Amino acid sequence: MQKAFELYQKATNLGIGIAQYNLANMYMDGDGIDKNYEKAFELSKKLADKNYSSGINLLGFCHDCGIGTNVYKQKAFELYQKAADLGNSHGVNNLGWYYENEFVTGINKQKAFELYQKAADLENSHGISNLGRCYEKGIGVDANKQKAFELYQKAANLGNRFAQCNLALMYEKGNVIKKDKNQAIYWYKKSAKQGYQYAQNKLNHILNE
Repeated sequence: MQKAFELYQKATNLGIGIAQYNLANMYMDGDGIDKNYEKAFELSKKLADKNYSSGINLLGFCHDCGIGTNVYKQKAFELYQKAADLGNSHGVNNLGWYYENEFVTGINKQKAFELYQKAADLENSHGISNLGRCYEKGIGVDANKQKAFELYQKAANLGNRFAQCNLALMYEKGNVIKKDKNQAIYWYKKSAKQGYQYAQNKLNHILNE
C-alpha cells in the first residue's frame, strides 16, 4: 500500500486526475497511510476546479460530512447535482440520498427512487443497493421484496457492504427466500470485513444463538 501511495503522489505531482482522486481517497480512508482530511479536501477541491466529475462528487462528500472543512449541506447538494449533471454515478446516487432525506431539498421519495434507478443503470453498486432498499421498503415505488432481493444480490456481488448486510438479513429472516443461516453468516462476514459495524453486530448475534 505504501508503494501505491508513493506512485499516486508522483502521478499527482504530474497533474494526473485519477491519481489525485485515488490519493484523496487514501487520505480520507487512512488506507495504508495516516488519515489526513485536510489533504483529502485540498485534493478534492483541485480536481473539482478542473471540472473532474469524481472530484466534484468527492468535494461534495467533504462538505456533506465535514471532511477537512465545515459541514455545509447546501454546498454538498449543489456539488452532487453538478457531478450528477456530468454523469457521475456516485453524484447521482448521493443526490438521491438527499431527496430521500430532509437535508436541504425536502423529502421527495419519487425523485429519490428515480435517481437511484439512474445510478443503478450506471452500474453503481450504491445505487443498486439503494434501489433494492426502495423496493424492499416501498420508497417511491410499490414494495417488491423479490426485486429487492435480486438487487441486493447484484450489489452484494459487486462488493457493496450495505447490500451484503441487507442480503444477509433476508437470508436470516427468510424474506422472499427460504431461511439460510449459512448464507446469512457468509454475507454478514463479507460486510463486516469491510468495516460495517452493524453487520459485525448481527454476525456476533447469529453466531452466539
